[in-house]
Amino acid sequence: MADVFRGLNLLETLKESIESNKLADVKDAVEDLLISRINLAVVGDRGDEKAFFMNSLRGLGPGDEGAAPSPSPAAPEEVAGYPNPKHPDFRLWDLPPVPTTSPFEPEGYMDRVKFLRYNAVFMTFTETPQPNSVEVFLEARSLQRQTVYFILLAPVKDTEKSLEERRKASLDVLTSQGVAQPKVYLVTPLTLEKFDFPGLLEDMGKDLPEIRANALLLALPTLTATLVTQKKDAFKALVWAAASLSGGMSAIPVPLVASMVDSSIAVRILTKAQLSLCLDDESVERLARQRGIEPARLKGLRTCALSAEVTKGEVKNRLTAAEKDLATVSSKLLEMAMPRHARSASCSFAAMLQALNGAIDEMAVDAEKRSSFMPCEDECSYTLVVGIPDPN
Repeated sequence: MADVFRGLNLLETLKESIESNKLADVKDAVEDLLISRINLAVVGDRGDEKAFFMNSLRGLGPGDEGAAPSPSPAAPEEVAGYPNPKHPDFRLWDLPPVPTTSPFEPEGYMDRVKFLRYNAVFMTFTETPQPNSVEVFLEARSLQRQTVYFILLAPVKDTEKSLEERRKASLDVLTSQGVAQPKVYLVTPLTLEKFDFPGLLEDMGKDLPEIRANALLLALPTLTATLVTQKKDAFKALVWAAASLSGGMSAIPVPLVASMVDSSIAVRILTKAQLSLCLDDESVERLARQRGIEPARLKGLRTCALSAEVTKGEVKNRLTAAEKDLATVSSKLLEMAMPRHARSASCSFAAMLQALNGAIDEMAVDAEKRSSFMPCEDECSYTLVVGIPDPN
């Protein structure tokens, strides 16, 4: 994996790599972000709430192909894997509940389910965490594994007051068993945008290595306008890296760099953006089913041709148009975008940067419109909520 991702700011570390003549690292970074993998595990009783949670993380409803069923067909001690239909590098793992037997050895359970192989683990429950689950958490922390999180899955029927009381009781349980600064995330499985899930993502973004945090960000459904913006920013960092390679900067002799990044790479980036922003036909049709909306209405909101279909012809047309339009690109833009020694970058850099950033902006606008399209009380009419705010 490219060391370029180890910094705290993706774009800045990419720039630093070019400043240090490490274009090979940037090339590796582009590939890493396009095919980055993440494995998340979900521990807990195999009931409806857990199945709904695992499905919502992948943008699926109970009846969709690939959805986790309830009750689970997995054997009591079996680990079940659920790939993401649109993001094969994002896998969810349904881990069996922690045994309630006594005495209990957390190491035995962790070895059996290969606990440490996952990038992050969600310890889910619907009432309060049971003592042996806390023991597993403490053992993980003793092994310097920070990406383990307690999640209170909230049934739809529960009131906010009762849920807060349950959260408080859960915090008391964790404190009594020696968990320092305990934290319990309240999550509604069918509506992840509510309560604490956005905060959970923020904390995971700090705890995970940046390459894994980006993989999670790009694989999640577009739950909120904030997520759309974060996805857009991540893709623009990727575009910058790809455009830097496309520039074929002669001052840095890296064989085949210029030829590596062409319209084919641009197609890969924009295809991943289309899927990540949930703009492809299958994702739009799935959302329409979940909201009881005619698919044609949601599809009609897509104004960018690349939102509906990413083709090599359309990408080439945009690159060609950008090259013709380079006379209008200010030199100040290049000065801000490029390292000092590379400000004589070829037109290829500027063309790719302009064409792909413009496409990402247009696709993000479509994604926000799609996510904000809500049915009105009148079942026969619909409204577009512009700039819908994130909950909390």
